[in-house]
Amino acid sequence: MSFSGEEFVLDDYKRTEKLGEGTYGVVYKAINLRTRQVVAMKKIRVETQDEGVPSTAIREISALRELNGHPNIVKLLNVIQTKPLKLYMVFEYMDFDLKKYLQSVNFVEPLLIKSYMCQLLRAVDFCHARRVVHRDLKPQNLLIDTEGIIKVADFGLARAFGVPIRPYTHEVVTLWYRCPEVLMGSIKYDTAIDTWSLGCILGEMATTVPIFHGDSEIDQLYRIFRILGTPDEKIWSDISMLPDFQSSFPKWQSIDMSEQLSLLGPNGIDLFKKLLIYDPSKRISARQALIHPYFSDFNTNLLPPEPPVVPNLRRASSLSTALI
Repeated sequence: MSFSGEEFVLDDYKRTEKLGEGTYGVVYKAINLRTRQVVAMKKIRVETQDEGVPSTAIREISALRELNGHPNIVKLLNVIQTKPLKLYMVFEYMDFDLKKYLQSVNFVEPLLIKSYMCQLLRAVDFCHARRVVHRDLKPQNLLIDTEGIIKVADFGLARAFGVPIRPYTHEVVTLWYRCPEVLMGSIKYDTAIDTWSLGCILGEMATTVPIFHGDSEIDQLYRIFRILGTPDEKIWSDISMLPDFQSSFPKWQSIDMSEQLSLLGPNGIDLFKKLLIYDPSKRISARQALIHPYFSDFNTNLLPPEPPVVPNLRRASSLSTALI
């Protein structure tokens, strides 16, 4: 199955190095012998013939077929199925992921933060307009190159949403980027789950470290409360309806993050706060965020947005290559 207009088979690719291994398969760097294009190949692990292709792979292929063509969403070039049942997903190759980049630097240029955030919001708005929720936005799933482009990858947890909102599992999103409604057991959620994650990512780009880095669901919730203040029904009217809400939660006051987030400037800090509003019905959407004053000096329709900004990847040159 080709997403690039030309059909290729497994023998058209030569694997050059193993990039990593996860729960659902192995990722290789490879080269297309016919086009000389460098790609990333994800070999999907299929345990038995009876089990079939993992649901994560099916979700990812389905989502990327729907989202094909956006410049800030990683391109799925080809899907190859062989016998006995083996599945390979062939992606465009990107240089690094945002997590490794942030680990390699002590400071990110404010204009680069703004450029990345603008591109991410465009990608997420594109997803949401097509009724796709990513559900696992985190720096490891954001791929960057030397030209200042950032792309959303790993749609293995993505799913379509409909109206009325359907109940979903609450076991989504890596802990540090998980929104409070999911942490408190909500199984009814929509696009606001992704915008919370983007708020966490914006803060992490400004500080180079995760804003909320809990080691359990309750610890994660308390870390959020300690910074944003413990929510109540005055700011979140139906919080008491959440399955795991406790009226006995410790009562913390919000703290001023202006110093830690100074790279964002006043408008960036305001956007950070709006992305992390507790009540998901009041949380800013990706589309609304794109017209926030934080981007007033950017042409958000250009890629990368003007003025052009590129990351300094020299300090990241020793990092292992980004995974998809």
